[in-house]
Amino acid sequence: MKPLPEKFEESIRSRLGAGFPAFLSSLQETAPVSIRLHPLKKNEGLAAASRVPWSEWGRYLSDRPVFTLDPLFHAGSYYVQEASSMFLGHAIRQSVDLKKALKVLDLCAAPGGKSTHLLSLLSRESLLISNEAIRSRASILSENIQKWGYPNAIVTNNDPADFQALRGFFDVMVVDAPCSGEGLFRKDPRAAGEWSPENVQLCCARQKRIVASAWDALREEGVLIYCTCTYNESENEENLTWLKQNHNVAFVRLSVERSWGIEEVDRDGIIAYRFFPHKTKGEGFFISVMRKKESTRPALLKSKAPFVVPPGNVTDRLKKWILPEGQVSFFQFQDLVFFMPAFRIKEIEFALQHLRIMYAGTNLARLKHDKLIPEHALALSVELNRQHFPLREVGEADALKYLRKETIELAGAGTGFTLLTFQGLPIGWANVLSNRVNNMYPPEWRIRMAGGSSIGNDAS
Repeated sequence: MKPLPEKFEESIRSRLGAGFPAFLSSLQETAPVSIRLHPLKKNEGLAAASRVPWSEWGRYLSDRPVFTLDPLFHAGSYYVQEASSMFLGHAIRQSVDLKKALKVLDLCAAPGGKSTHLLSLLSRESLLISNEAIRSRASILSENIQKWGYPNAIVTNNDPADFQALRGFFDVMVVDAPCSGEGLFRKDPRAAGEWSPENVQLCCARQKRIVASAWDALREEGVLIYCTCTYNESENEENLTWLKQNHNVAFVRLSVERSWGIEEVDRDGIIAYRFFPHKTKGEGFFISVMRKKESTRPALLKSKAPFVVPPGNVTDRLKKWILPEGQVSFFQFQDLVFFMPAFRIKEIEFALQHLRIMYAGTNLARLKHDKLIPEHALALSVELNRQHFPLREVGEADALKYLRKETIELAGAGTGFTLLTFQGLPIGWANVLSNRVNNMYPPEWRIRMAGGSSIGNDAS
């Protein structure tokens, strides 16, 4: 690892005192590799790996495989996520009633780690709006949401100020604020190269603007979770002090096992939790949970019903494509049919008429004349009715050829749309014709890396 920025080293040395040598030594070590399992897409091999102590689905791996070349990764069987940031789930469980139908905003969501985590925790009657202000990053977010496969998510591409139109709308707001990245110096050496005191101050100002812009969208008694991947007090404690001075908030104290090595911050009424790599098996992280204690008059839910419902004969056919217990509503945009949870459709429509939508619900099919062509998102959906489609299990070599959008052969397969699976999990569609097999994998998602790898034996 390159030398630390001089000003950062002076600051962290002063703060840690006798703990600084251990901190410095931890930065020379290899960063731990961790993933978070999908709760419904079973992966027995990875489930047996060493558990991240504060996460039900978090697992440590013994080394870092090439995830890009693992078909199970593309099936949404797990998400590659830093262990410390999985503490979000622990915080949510202790501060929110997850049995309720909640409206949740992940304000700075790309690439999708916290959004996919939230979807694993929330009830199916809840709604997650997963937002990213930078369009290119919003596209990556959309892909990861689709791989996770839940229909109760909407991906938006908005500035935080745009959410002022949704006054008092959300029960929970997660702000994983863009920061100076001090906690990532071990994992990403570029973060150290980009660090400067001036950048810290720019981040601090940006973080305040983000929270201030979206504050009114949180209802009274709603929960705000603020987190960063930096140690810097300007971006953490001082920003929370600013928020406390300008708004009525009550900080939530969490139950944390001493053995986890997490540092509790309790300063002038501010409660938060900080992760150091020499104390916990993870990278640097900071998180605080607070409850809004000031009144916010909710915006009136005036819906213009922007969605068109597909014809009844189309809906009747598509109902067989998803699980019968799924309570969803079908909508059509041009030739695309998609579905979203049937709960709170008026609220969903109200939110969408104020936001720039990248992706909503689950794309189900394209309607070409009277023919229905299944969408890739359906193959990865937890609502997919596998019994309705022919299934074809493929090995790793064929799975990787498929994910590279290369030609594959399916000897003995009947004609029609066929669901390809790898180790029992769907990876996408193939259209089997009499003389060839059409690979239906999305071209923009295709693997461009050479080689092949499986991580089945890499779990610790």
